[in-house]
Amino acid sequence: MSEQVRIAIAGAGGRMGQTLIEAVLATPDLALGAAIDVASCGLIGRDAGERFGRATGVIVGSDVASAIGAADVLIDFTRPAGTMVQIATCAKAGVAAVIGTTGLSQPDRRALDDFARAIPIVYAPNMSVGVTVLTKLVEIAAQRLGNDYDIEIVEMHHRAKIDAPSGTALMLGQAAAAGRRITLDQHAVRGRDGITGARQTGDIGFASLRGGTMTGDHSVIFAGAMERIELTHRAEDRTMFAQGAIKAALWARDKKPGLYSMADVLGLKDF
Repeated sequence: MSEQVRIAIAGAGGRMGQTLIEAVLATPDLALGAAIDVASCGLIGRDAGERFGRATGVIVGSDVASAIGAADVLIDFTRPAGTMVQIATCAKAGVAAVIGTTGLSQPDRRALDDFARAIPIVYAPNMSVGVTVLTKLVEIAAQRLGNDYDIEIVEMHHRAKIDAPSGTALMLGQAAAAGRRITLDQHAVRGRDGITGARQTGDIGFASLRGGTMTGDHSVIFAGAMERIELTHRAEDRTMFAQGAIKAALWARDKKPGLYSMADVLGLKDF
C-alpha cells in the first residue's frame, strides 16, 4: 500500500489500548493518527508512545471528534457506552471502524447495523485469527454431529473481566446454533445451579470461570454417548488480538459500508 493507513486507538490508556498502540507503531503500513481515552485517564496530555520510549507526536486526548477526524480507521476495544459514541462519530465522519468491544446489548447491535449503512465496520468480540478459524470449525462440527452430541462452552478469563459469558463464548455459541439452524437465545443455558433437572436435547450450555491474570481460554465440548470432542483455544498474550485488529483495519479501509466479521477479513464466509 503506497500510503500509510492512519489509525485512531480508543481506550489508549488501558492494557488493550497500549497493546494496540505498540502494534500499530510496529506495522510499516500503519501510522498512529490519534489516541483517545476518558478525561480521567492518566495518559491524557502525554505522548501516546511514551511507555514504549518513543516520541510519536500524537498526544493522548479525550476529544472523540478530533481524534476520528485524524484517522482513516478507528480501532476500539473499550466498553459499550464509549464504543457507541465513537462509532456514531465515525459514521458522521465517514471513518471505518474495527470493534472488539464485548458486552454489546441487542440495542447496541442494532445501532451497529444502522451505522454500517454509512461506513464499513468490522465487529468481532474476538479478533484472534485462531478464534475465527475455531468458530468456523464449531459451526461445521455442530452441523455434522447433530443433536446426538451435547454442546457445552467453557471459558476462563482474568479476575478483572466484567462480562460473562465472554463475548467470544457467545460468538462460539452463535456458531454452534448456526450449524444446527437454531436460535441461540432459545437454547442457551447459563450458569446451572441447584436442582436443574435433566439436560434438554439441543441445549447449548455455558460456564464462565474467573481468576488470576490469564488472557482467556475457550473450549467447546461436543459430548456424545461414547465419545467427546473438544475444540480449544488458549490465548497467551493480548498481542494476538491486536494483530487481528490490524489485519481488519488494513482490510476495512477501502471496503463498502457494511457490517463485517473477522470471517470476512479472512475469507472464511463461504468456506
